[in-house]
Amino acid sequence: MAMLLQARRVLTQTLPRYNSKSPQTFVKLLGSTHGLHDNVTKRKLFNPNETSGKVITCNAAIIRGPRQPFLMETIRVDPPKKMEVRIKILYTSICHTDLGAWKGENEAQQAFPRILGHEAVGLVESVGEGVTDVKAGDHVIPIFNGECGHCSYCKTKTSNLCQTYRVNPFKSVMEHDGKCRFSTKDGEPIFHFLNTSTFTEYTVLDSACVVKIDPNAPLKKMTLLSCGISTGMGAAWNTANVQPGSSVAIFGLGAVGLAASEGARARGASKIIGVDTNQEKFNKARAMGMTGFVNPKDGSKPVHQRIREMTGGGVDYSIECVGDLEVLREAFLSTHDGWGKTVVVGIYPTPEMLPLHPMELFDGRSIIGTIFGDFKGKSQLPELAKACMNGVVNLDGFITHELLFEKINEAFKLLSDGKALRCLLHV
Repeated sequence: MAMLLQARRVLTQTLPRYNSKSPQTFVKLLGSTHGLHDNVTKRKLFNPNETSGKVITCNAAIIRGPRQPFLMETIRVDPPKKMEVRIKILYTSICHTDLGAWKGENEAQQAFPRILGHEAVGLVESVGEGVTDVKAGDHVIPIFNGECGHCSYCKTKTSNLCQTYRVNPFKSVMEHDGKCRFSTKDGEPIFHFLNTSTFTEYTVLDSACVVKIDPNAPLKKMTLLSCGISTGMGAAWNTANVQPGSSVAIFGLGAVGLAASEGARARGASKIIGVDTNQEKFNKARAMGMTGFVNPKDGSKPVHQRIREMTGGGVDYSIECVGDLEVLREAFLSTHDGWGKTVVVGIYPTPEMLPLHPMELFDGRSIIGTIFGDFKGKSQLPELAKACMNGVVNLDGFITHELLFEKINEAFKLLSDGKALRCLLHV
């Protein structure tokens, strides 16, 4: 994690820490303009003395079938059980993974009714038995790829998976008892999504999927670290391990692709080539540091051949953020023989097989996948947040739209139509 260590070294001041000595102090702090950012208003607040240990009634955006509109419903949110945390969501954003789940692209992963959403930021409302690393009032980010810190997976430095709390798109209940913490007013269970479920005013997560961040971090931008930014940045920093002066090709210029570009820029890459069929994305990508572009629709030559001509044999690294087999093959072939490395970030429909012949690997090119940019969420994400706060990483421009929570259907259309990188919902 050389880049995160560099970010730590460039910190020039000790950031003030919020210290709540009592629930009353916490409520008083939230009621003032100091301590919370981004115009979080009093209507978003709660009193832990009144809510802790009790069922909370709140609003949530429920989906009851593939491609059906989100319905704003009043739901019941149970108190957290052992090693669980209940969070007040302040902001949530929409990722293409949410879009794919809404469409029902994988039938085996469907579970309805359900609360989607996995990019968010919020405040801890209460904690269950055994939770010691967060408390009421802490500013936190939910993560879909958890870290218990105790299993053999978490203890190794070579993986960011967790034996129990790793991302699992088939999981729709809590780990503790296999039940839901959400229900309708009539008692109908509402299923969870990707360990998070953030399209609701309150949610319950396993503590392994809750990351405490600095209370001075800008909340809106911190929302992006739950998935898209961390995934793209990490693909460049951790998985590819981009080196200064190297060349990178990024396939797909959505939020994840642009985050990968920002990661490559921060690492000192000298040439960053963006590949996308939507030429309207090029101006924004150029403003965010990309140096060249390829539109697969322009010209008769294959994309990989054009990239090889642009770079004198191929790029050092390619990062595939689309989830398309033809695109993946072009990304692989666009890397330089002998040392080229391809990182797979895109999510693929099942069943799909790699579009490669084993003998092609003998040319020295390699290919590897990544989840959450290979960041260990609880132990490493706070340092990424500090890097964002101190200018090592630039998150300006990723949030292109902001809407009220009840406008969630409009937000999904913006993403589906390719008009938004990230649409932030005010919950």
